[in-house]
Formats: sequence, structure tokens, C-alpha cells
Amino acid sequence: MAIKLKKSYKFALRSSLVITILITAVFVGFHMDVDHMDWPHTLLFALICFTICFAIIQIRVERFIYRRIKRIYDDVSLLESSSFSSKPVTTDMRTLVEEIEKFAEGKKIEIDTLKIREEYRKDFLGNVSHELKTPLFTVQGYILTLLDGAMKDKKLRKKYLQRANKGVERLIYIVKDLDLITKLEAGELKLEREDFDIIELIQNTFELLEMKAAKKEISLTFDMEYPNPVYVNGDKEKIQQVISNLLVNSIKYGLPKGTTEVSVENLIKNKVIVRVTDNGGGIQKQHIPRLFERFYRVDQSGSRNEGGSGLGLSIVKHIVEAHGEKIYVESEVDVGSEFSFTLEKASTPPVSEKTSNKETKSTLDSN
Repeated sequence: MAIKLKKSYKFALRSSLVITILITAVFVGFHMDVDHMDWPHTLLFALICFTICFAIIQIRVERFIYRRIKRIYDDVSLLESSSFSSKPVTTDMRTLVEEIEKFAEGKKIEIDTLKIREEYRKDFLGNVSHELKTPLFTVQGYILTLLDGAMKDKKLRKKYLQRANKGVERLIYIVKDLDLITKLEAGELKLEREDFDIIELIQNTFELLEMKAAKKEISLTFDMEYPNPVYVNGDKEKIQQVISNLLVNSIKYGLPKGTTEVSVENLIKNKVIVRVTDNGGGIQKQHIPRLFERFYRVDQSGSRNEGGSGLGLSIVKHIVEAHGEKIYVESEVDVGSEFSFTLEKASTPPVSEKTSNKETKSTLDSN
């Protein structure tokens, strides 16, 4: 069975062999009469020389590498000191270079990740502080005005208290949305899955947002007539929140007298895709990757004229992903945007619907 030499001995073996050959050659050179050479003693001399050279080189190189390389590792925290006690220190330079390059690359990736996270943290803190301080300062301003004497005027008192209440409601709205996202990320919010008609759900959402859309003269419509129900499986309340948030977002940033269109299409055998399309101003490409971040705004001017918590799209993304589905966005400036997400089809229509269909059929047959 062939003996595989460790890489840590290769350097010492080769170096010892070269030194032994050179010394032996010099030793033989001093004896001019090669025919009368004492070859057994010469070979013994070569063997002893090789052994001594190998031992010295191996010990010295191991100590050199262990002390210096370990110090480098400790300084940059690439390895724990226990790594050296459990494994022999290699003297193979190629292995050492590859190992150091590997750790250096890992550290570079880690540093780049930390930089991205730090940038995100700064943006997040800046956005959340802006979102919170606006209603806080509003509430504080009205209360201070009342304390300065405005409370004596009944009409002014009621007016300012109502405005302060709106500021508090906005704060509560932001906190509730943040709490919802936190629960979704932590997996603490359980989805109550059921089979339901997505067409009916969208129609109900249209009715809830009808007045909001009418203010900007934006029409909410389907892409076509859907005479038959389309049953999907999911948390009905959360999916309605997804559709509502997408529609509200479309109304907020859509052009006056525009259109927001919703379509439901078969994607694959057991999936449907819901599309929300508008003909608004569109979104620039550089903003699209960050649309679903908390508090991220395409408008970087700091304007908050449209109101809201700035968490709508982030909530949409988390709810869709909690269902094990995906959300997509496509947009073109001055053309419009399309947000779409997938849902699982219901395996069978709800029991109540089956019963209703049977009763209808029985009535028709009896007639």
C-alpha cells in the first residue's frame, strides 16, 4: 500500500534531499580514488545527513509558520486558536496561500454585507424618525396652542383636538403596521387559510376604495368580465389587505383621471396570478429593487403629502411571502406600473357553493 506523504513534509523532504546530495557529492569529491571508496560508510553518511537535515528543516519551518501565521490569523480573527491545536501546521505554501485567500474573500464579503446593512440601517432610521416626528410635532403643536389659551374658545378647542386626534391615529397606524411586519418576519402571525372567490374579494375592495379613487377621478376596473368565480386558497383577510394596499398605492401615485385595472389569470395548473396595473407616472429602474423596503419612498424630497405609513408595499411583500408565493413589479416611466402576485388555486369550491349549485340545479330540473 502506497504511503501518502503529508503536504507539511514535502518542503522538508525535498530540501533535505537536495542538501544531502550536495554534501555527499562534496564528500565524495574529496576522495580522488573512487574505486577505493568506502561506499557503505558513504551511504550511511548520506542517510544520517538526510535525517538530520529533514529533522532540523521540518522543526524550524513548522515553528516559523506556526508562530507567524498564527499571529496573523489571531490579529485578523480569521481563525480561532483552537484550530491550530487540533490540526498539524502545514508547511505547504500553496495550501497556506489558498487558505488565506479563502478567508480574505470571506471577510471581504462579510465587510460588504455589513456596509450594505449599515446603509440600510441609516436609511431606515432616517425614514422612521421622519414618519414619527411629523405626527408627533403636529399633536404637540395643537396641544401647546390649547395650553397657551386656545382651549377657552370652544370651537377652536374642538377643532384642534380633532386634528390632534388625527395625528395620534396616524401614529397608531404606523405602530400597528410595524408590529404586523415584525410578526410576519418572525413567523409569529399565523395565516388562517380558506378557499374563497378572489373575484368577489377584489370587487368588495373596489367598493371600499370607490370614494378615495373618485377624489382623483381614477376608475377601478377589471380587465374583463368574470362571470364565474375564481377560487383560491389563502388567508382571505390578509389577501384583501394586499389588494387594498396595492390599489391605494396606485390611487396615491396615479395620474388624475387615470385607470387602475385588475386581472386574474391562470399561471400554471395550480396557480393564478393577480395583476394590478395603472397608467400613472411609472417608477425609475433604480428605485424598483428597494420598493418593498420599510419606509422607502421613490420621492426622496421628503414630501409626505400623500400620507400613509410608508409600510404598505413592505406589508404586501411579507404577506405574499408568508403564503409561500412571489410578488413581481414592472414599471416604465410615463407609461405606468404593474404589481402582480401569485396565489394557489383552491382544490375544490367551498362546500356552501357546491350546495348552492346543487339547489339551483334541482330548482331548474323541477321547473
